[in-house]
Amino acid sequence: MSAAATAGPPMAVEEPLFRILLIEDDAGDALLVEELLHDTGLRFELTTRATLAEARTALAAGPVDCILLDLHLPDVSGIDALVSVRGTAPRTAVIVLTGMSEAQAGADAMAAGAQDYLVKGKVEADLLRRTVRYAVYRSRTERANAEAQAAQFRAEENARLERGLLPQPMLDTSTVRVTTRYLPGAAMTLLGGDFLDVVEGDDGLLHAVVGDVSGHGPDAAALGVCLRIAWRSLILGGHRGDDLLHLMERILIAERGRHPLFATCTLLTLDQDAGTVTLHLAGHHEPLLTTAGGTEQLTVAHGIALGIAPGLRGWPSTVVSLPPEGALTVYTDGLTEGHNGTQGDRLGVENLLALMDSLPPTDPATHLDLLIKETNALNAGRHSDDLAVLRLDWGGTHRS
Repeated sequence: MSAAATAGPPMAVEEPLFRILLIEDDAGDALLVEELLHDTGLRFELTTRATLAEARTALAAGPVDCILLDLHLPDVSGIDALVSVRGTAPRTAVIVLTGMSEAQAGADAMAAGAQDYLVKGKVEADLLRRTVRYAVYRSRTERANAEAQAAQFRAEENARLERGLLPQPMLDTSTVRVTTRYLPGAAMTLLGGDFLDVVEGDDGLLHAVVGDVSGHGPDAAALGVCLRIAWRSLILGGHRGDDLLHLMERILIAERGRHPLFATCTLLTLDQDAGTVTLHLAGHHEPLLTTAGGTEQLTVAHGIALGIAPGLRGWPSTVVSLPPEGALTVYTDGLTEGHNGTQGDRLGVENLLALMDSLPPTDPATHLDLLIKETNALNAGRHSDDLAVLRLDWGGTHRS
């Protein structure tokens, strides 16, 4: 049985519509509740179901603002009925209907999560009106507070993770401009397992890493923090290239435990005096080089991702000559795996290069912001993978 009604005097435009689900197996009691709702003056849509199983189907079909629940149903009874309903619709206001002989049932129901309770046979229209309005208001307020607290918790966790995943570059005399950006895989989520770091060594060379731990969530993020800190410590300790990646892989295997996680990464060492960059790829894609003539993907020898075949090693180095002025961009695959507009295919490196060259000349930070904004627009907001980008600029101001 369903009903949509407006009763009593004309209501103001601002009067909300309450979508009410009555779970009551007694047809007579259900009719009395419907008549009382008509007398309240509330704008409401009423759906009545006789069992918990039928109520679950109704809840799955569409949103409900308030549930009026009889505690004695054919398929569940007592507080178990409330617990079951709350489990099915945890964000919906629940008002319990009790019998006159159940003095303690209402208090027990509120302790178990109901917003309020009403005693059958003692309910008048004004009381029902106030109870429904207050229960819905209280439920929405509790939900808003919970969401605000969850958002604050995520922000605090992200701040802590960001300090671990995205540290301040350690630069002394280097004139290279470092620009970084990071996006979690989806809105309102914790940072994931992508990481990056930049350190100027005692040798005067600029060392950088960009990595991506497989998977998402706290396990990947924790491993990403661990690998980033390990990389910085090992770089400062004088480890380089194949030896450095071997030690990082050993740390990954020890820290991942039983989780089948692996990591890809790019290591680079920039020598401004020699005009070269030395690159090691561990399952990662090639960096991009931007000059006055445009952007291209570098040709770099590949090695296997960390943790895929422990002990195999074999991460060859590639030395690339650099122009007097330019920029290197190293990124994780969240930048290229989104959709390329309405075409349905992935953006890919080729389209990314064209997009980078189509952006107006600007400073590196603005350029990265525009690039990420455009890739997200092409992906129609369906950003699902973590994204980390590192850009290194040298030789003065040039076309971005």
